[in-house]
Amino acid sequence: MTLNQLRYFAAIADSGLNITLAAERVHATQPGLSRQIKQLEDELGFLLFTRKGRSLTALTQAGERVLVHARRMLDEAGDIRALAANQRGERKGRLTLVTTHTQARYVLPAAIAATRHAFPAVSIRLQPSDEAEILASLTRGGDELAVISTSGAVPGAGVAIPLFRWRRVVLVAAGHALGRRRRAPTLAELSALPLVSYESSRRAESSLRRAFEGAGLAMQLAMTAHDADLIKTYVRAGLGVGILAEMAVSPADTDLHVLPAPTALPECITWAVLPQGRVLRDFTLRLLRELAPQIDASDLRRVLAGNAAPDWPVPPAWKDLHRAVV
Repeated sequence: MTLNQLRYFAAIADSGLNITLAAERVHATQPGLSRQIKQLEDELGFLLFTRKGRSLTALTQAGERVLVHARRMLDEAGDIRALAANQRGERKGRLTLVTTHTQARYVLPAAIAATRHAFPAVSIRLQPSDEAEILASLTRGGDELAVISTSGAVPGAGVAIPLFRWRRVVLVAAGHALGRRRRAPTLAELSALPLVSYESSRRAESSLRRAFEGAGLAMQLAMTAHDADLIKTYVRAGLGVGILAEMAVSPADTDLHVLPAPTALPECITWAVLPQGRVLRDFTLRLLRELAPQIDASDLRRVLAGNAAPDWPVPPAWKDLHRAVV
């Protein structure tokens, strides 16, 4: 049994039993991956997957138990490698960062650029994803760092580090009646209009949806999208009033009117989430410090190691953090 065999096994499980996709993810050939899995099954003396012809159909019960231990062993091996690399002062490596389109487009570029400038040999894989999938991906062990937002609730996976606070804004096209009022619209006013917002607004747990429901008002979603730039595009096209994160508004949006959102819409927090017990590479710590300069590096390492309880400082507001950086 080798770590590579366990890595291939976990990759297949995480790829929906698609061997071709798993082989791409681990940079192996499909025949080579299949051969290694067969050798692992021969050594263990039982099947890890049920099969129909040449296709894998499910994990066996024994395979599910092996997968739990395989993930644990792969995580431990990764931590040993990270610890050794830090000890040697190694400045190369790879970081996988999974996040939403808004964070990827408007929050992360400057932090990633600064990290790459300090560690030019580091490869950073940015993986924009749907909010609902991000923490699940982190839990599976496939990603090293997630950046996600909530309406104040602490994410339920790994170690969550609050980066900054932000609010929503209302966006309207030039000439729209709301833009002429120059004030925050009320929820009742927004309820009477078609809205364009994030895809997550369709989910029952959406804080935007809950705010309307709590006020006894209907929410008319004309269109939703994962990408904030698409939301702005369809606001310009006249499909409705945009509701999106304040970070997603740039100086280039001069043709749009930006208004404060109603105070009934709760403040949100953007979090970095790391797997519990993970040994941080120095470049990952640098990226976190670029995103949240208020976080003490020593405190972060102690919390991740399980030697201290999280006691983070109050995260700054996005507008204050952005103003400080600029």
